[in-house]
Amino acid sequence: MTTALTAPGQDVHLRPSSTREHLTSDATRAVLRIQQRILASTRALLTGDGFAELLPPVIGPVTDPGARGAKQVDIDFYGHRWKLMTSGILYKQASLLTFDKIFNVAPNVRLEPLETATTHRHLVEFHQIDVEIAGADRDQAMAVAEKIVSGAAAAVLEHLPAELELLGRDTDALRRTAEGAFDRIGHDEAAAALHRLGHPQDDHAELDWVGEELLSRKAERGFFVLDYPKGSRGFYDREDPDRPGLLRNFDLVLPEGFGEVISGSERESDYTQLLTRIRETGENPSKYKWYLDLARERLPASAGFGIGLERLTRYIAGLDAVWQATAFPKLPGVVSP
Repeated sequence: MTTALTAPGQDVHLRPSSTREHLTSDATRAVLRIQQRILASTRALLTGDGFAELLPPVIGPVTDPGARGAKQVDIDFYGHRWKLMTSGILYKQASLLTFDKIFNVAPNVRLEPLETATTHRHLVEFHQIDVEIAGADRDQAMAVAEKIVSGAAAAVLEHLPAELELLGRDTDALRRTAEGAFDRIGHDEAAAALHRLGHPQDDHAELDWVGEELLSRKAERGFFVLDYPKGSRGFYDREDPDRPGLLRNFDLVLPEGFGEVISGSERESDYTQLLTRIRETGENPSKYKWYLDLARERLPASAGFGIGLERLTRYIAGLDAVWQATAFPKLPGVVSP
């Protein structure tokens, strides 16, 4: 059974009717086989390229502050107020003190606002494939991200055609993604395109969910959005030294209306710059003491990204909603097992 706190406009039909019905569905079995293949393809690609898979923490004294309005979850850790991870970005940077190229598959928890229940793209609990590369720039990170997504699409097309047929997936569209060669546009270009479509996109903010979907529906293949304005993302995204006010970051937006599936950037690793950026966001640097102590003694320069596993599964399987891409979905405002 589930208990729902229904947001205005929420489609009550796009949520699981019961745990048993969801787990015993042929569609769920097909989707989870697709997800297994995505993970197997990703692990094979990354380990073959010399990446080490690490097991990240799920609690810590601080977590990623840049989570688009979602609330963090506090826990009592022996009398200390610690957090469940919304993203392991700070730990990814720290992990490069051990290995030059790392990845992990980790759970993340974000108490999304109720209005995100209408996007069919948000979960409270989800999994992320995180990648970080010491000494890399943005283009190198984007190349790895493209290889993962195109490789996963190709692997599912090759090995699981029956599952795709059962789910009614348009395989011609999926083959375009398997070919790679994703386009690139600047954030300013994306915002201008949305203005021409009559969408009120803030030029100084991240693309909102409606805007992402509008651009996504007009695209025939995936595309990277580059150069978000400073202030629209976390303090760890590196500012472009040649273009002050712009960040060396990116999103990958997939076509057919599925929207953003990857966010990444070159990372700021300089202690003084990190301290300044944290203060600019209004955060208290003392919250990040363990991380800043590492930066003071030197963190490797790096670039990396996170892939929403359930979002990527939703895209490859062609699902209506992201909750269909997990065995035990937890939706915004819905109290469930």
